[in-house]
Amino acid sequence: MTANVLLVTKGHPFDRNEFFSLFDALDFNWTHVEHPAARVFFSPELAADYDAFVMYDMPGIRFRRGDPDYETPTESYKKNLLSLLESGKGMVFLHHAIAGWPAWEEYGEILGGRFFYLPGEVRDENVPDSGYRMETPHNLQVLRQHPVTAGLPSSFSMTDELYLFEVFEDSVVPLLASDYEFTGDNFYSSAKAARSMTMNDREGWDHADGSNLVGWVKSYGNSPIAYFQGGHGPENYADENYRHLLQNAINWVASDEALQWARAEAG
Repeated sequence: MTANVLLVTKGHPFDRNEFFSLFDALDFNWTHVEHPAARVFFSPELAADYDAFVMYDMPGIRFRRGDPDYETPTESYKKNLLSLLESGKGMVFLHHAIAGWPAWEEYGEILGGRFFYLPGEVRDENVPDSGYRMETPHNLQVLRQHPVTAGLPSSFSMTDELYLFEVFEDSVVPLLASDYEFTGDNFYSSAKAARSMTMNDREGWDHADGSNLVGWVKSYGNSPIAYFQGGHGPENYADENYRHLLQNAINWVASDEALQWARAEAG
């Protein structure tokens, strides 16, 4: 059965035509909705029409001159999202979605990591703003056999924007790793970019070495979750390995197999 997918965007610029062409090329039915209208689709009634959600969004942060403005999600939105996760709704998060809802700590636990545009707190520890590196060639290695990685070569190359952020390695099942060195010296300060549009600047910024995991699955509530760091622009959207990965991930999170796995993980 062909999956019905709700694609959620807004909060970060992207090439709409090329991105939507990616989804047209894959084998599922998809409906697109943007924030803030997207938030009503997280209600159990409206979500029932979809087998999986795909998030290429970055809600809860508004850029302006100076520090970005953080928005806290409403209690109704949080209740609906958590209800969907308890019900077993499969979700795929892509690229900048890892920076969503920075004022809601639990959101990072759902995705398996935290990207911050400003210094913040993660699991009771103060952390600096996260790092980014545009147009970076790197090699990805498949770490384990899994329905999401089925049919992919054992390693493949991409040129993409990479992130240096907090990855919760203790709560994810690693699928893909990069051969790039995730050290502070190789990335730039997101706070400098957000506050003053000063790009590719790390002066006075210090960030500990980070994880080289760039793809994983996990469970939250009774739902299967997948996250992939890749997917910044048209070159990535057209990449056959990226397309294959995305198709696999959506098929998996929408499957009974993934639902049973997530329920088993939840105990």
